[in-house]
Amino acid sequence: MSGNEPVSNPPGAAFDSRAFLRTAPEAPGVYRMIGIDDQVLYVGKAKNLKRRVSSYFRGNLPSPRIAMMVAQIVRVDITPTRSEAEALLLENNLIKSLLPRYNILFRDDKSYPYIELSGDEFPRLAYHRGAFARGARYFGPFPNSRAVRESIHLLQKTFRLRTCENSVFQNRSRPCLLAQIKRCSAPCVAEIGHDAYTAEVRLASRFLDGQASEVIDDLSARMQAAALRLAFEEAAACRDQVRVLQAVLHRQFVESRRDEDVDIIASVASGGMVCVNIAMVRGGRHLGDRPQFPSGAAVDDAGDGLAAFVEQHYAVHPLPARILVGLSVEAVREALAEISNSPPSLARPRHAAEKAWMEMAEKNARLAIEVRLSDAGRIGERLQALREALDLPELPARIECFDISHTMGEATVASCVVCVDGAMKHSEYRRYNISGITPGDDFAAMRQVLMRRYGKVAAGEGICPDLILIDGGRGQVSAAAATLAEAGLKAVNMLGVAKGEGRKAGLETLIFSDGREGVALGGQSPALHLVIEIRDEAHRFAIAGHRARRGKARTRSTLEDVPGIGPARRRALLATFGGLDGVRAATVEDLCRVIGINRRLAEQIYSALH
Repeated sequence: MSGNEPVSNPPGAAFDSRAFLRTAPEAPGVYRMIGIDDQVLYVGKAKNLKRRVSSYFRGNLPSPRIAMMVAQIVRVDITPTRSEAEALLLENNLIKSLLPRYNILFRDDKSYPYIELSGDEFPRLAYHRGAFARGARYFGPFPNSRAVRESIHLLQKTFRLRTCENSVFQNRSRPCLLAQIKRCSAPCVAEIGHDAYTAEVRLASRFLDGQASEVIDDLSARMQAAALRLAFEEAAACRDQVRVLQAVLHRQFVESRRDEDVDIIASVASGGMVCVNIAMVRGGRHLGDRPQFPSGAAVDDAGDGLAAFVEQHYAVHPLPARILVGLSVEAVREALAEISNSPPSLARPRHAAEKAWMEMAEKNARLAIEVRLSDAGRIGERLQALREALDLPELPARIECFDISHTMGEATVASCVVCVDGAMKHSEYRRYNISGITPGDDFAAMRQVLMRRYGKVAAGEGICPDLILIDGGRGQVSAAAATLAEAGLKAVNMLGVAKGEGRKAGLETLIFSDGREGVALGGQSPALHLVIEIRDEAHRFAIAGHRARRGKARTRSTLEDVPGIGPARRRALLATFGGLDGVRAATVEDLCRVIGINRRLAEQIYSALH
């Protein structure tokens, strides 16, 4: 970011947009709309600050929401930057730290998936999420993982590109199962040459770029040429490739007459919610859609939601050749102009196929709203039922649940899962490796994890839950209650979940920490359904952590504990003697014959293994 200071009006002066715009620079940067008492109303970025900010002070504002915000502006602060990329980064940072009232944010738990062609000598075809690696090519984004996996399966079947990791590829001595079933050309064992493999990679890249018809034409020409040379096996292989691609295109064109890249974006407002649904067509193939809901500012206008989504989505994802929208065309056009100097074609649906795409996208958006409203009602019902069953003064907005997992005391792991407003918060899950206790002592394990977690809460470093769930009976609950009292959190509501007869779901008994008699709510209780769901998630999370820890301990080589034995010497020992059992059977003299192992080190190895 540049060293320029934010430009703003003198404190206490009435905001004069004309005077402000006379001094605003025509440069990229970030602007902040400020209201009374220095309240930040809105944060935005711009390629041209003067042009962007001036659009808020013209007569025909795009929506009542924007008009309401503009009416509250006392001043506008701007921060010029050296580039649009810096403006995007600064905007994201300011939105996270300032939480402006009028910003509409679209956040998704997962990034969009892509198909990756690695930059190796024999490129690998792979499913990819996250940051891009240098040298690789990426195709997408795709709306969901199923669309990616179906495309990879098609590419395997047609072009037979490898999908194995480099560690596997570099160490194979014979073709794998995929090669045997004609899903890989086995470049790992030189069953295909570099030039031939590169030609297949080139065809796959063109297909992913939307040039499906051209690829089919090239394969057809290759088939004819091979037939004229009497290379009938090569001609048959090309014929099979053409048939696969034609079948896929015929099945997935959805009435599209061209190989085209189109995004169809539908925005629907219903029930006090706005859902923006993006459907993706790549190379004429409809790949599916993904509905998203805004967070942050309250928004009930479909047009506002659509414009905000377009600006945020295409700031980080590639632009297609065309974008179809059902409304707010001008607002979307302005948003795209801020993102790209050559924005894509933007229009409303015109012919039958485009209208069918938009109808599907809008229908799925309405369905997503119905599902979310239904879930919200169900969640509220369950929380209310739990409050009444436990006689709590308020709804338990934040619930934390603990479970202990081990095998005969080995590799003990405690889990903590978090439920906020009836929804599991996976990002706040935590595991705790338990040590320093008698193996198998679940009470001591529970005391340790609670003290480690809530000792910080008592010191003001964390969030105190409204309800704590313990997977266990009265003994576990008593141990947990004593620990919370010691930490100074005796007033926190706590509940044990004891398994019922035969460990059958629905027969659980809820154990109170204050000595009250336990209560069995019955399998039809919404409150018990919520408790069981959270308890089972804690159990699953603990078991997964325990298995990982136990597996790591059991697969760890004893050689790793010997001082002076690093990766190179360990590999030499294992290679010389054929594995750890061979090293264990070796004498000190045998060990000394390994390069890099002197007698003192050999004696240490022998002592460690016996």
